[in-house]
Amino acid sequence: MLVVGLHFAFLAFVICGGYLALRWPRLIWAHLAACAWAAAIVTAPDLLCPLTVAENWARRGAGMSSYTEGFVDRYVKGVLYPSGWTTLVQAAVAVAVLTSWVLWYRKRRATRLGTEPGM
Repeated sequence: MLVVGLHFAFLAFVICGGYLALRWPRLIWAHLAACAWAAAIVTAPDLLCPLTVAENWARRGAGMSSYTEGFVDRYVKGVLYPSGWTTLVQAAVAVAVLTSWVLWYRKRRATRLGTEPGM
């Protein structure tokens, strides 16, 4: 159960981490790494996610069967959004992430130039 929670936390960080970096700017580097990993998992289906491996190990240890599909396919797709919407959801996540990066960059630039609101 802990690994499933970590998996959901990772997904939430991929989607929202850039917005958190607006408050804590150094967090952007962890967010970039998380997004790179998430993109790699999506584009290279044979790549094994360590959290999925850990979950399957825990499931087998508890006498349960492991699963072969990815975490998103098992717990998210068809539950939080319809299965046929995968491409749309991936595009929406990409837009949210890219928007957060643009906002982070603009805020960083404004701070360096001394033009941030409230300065």
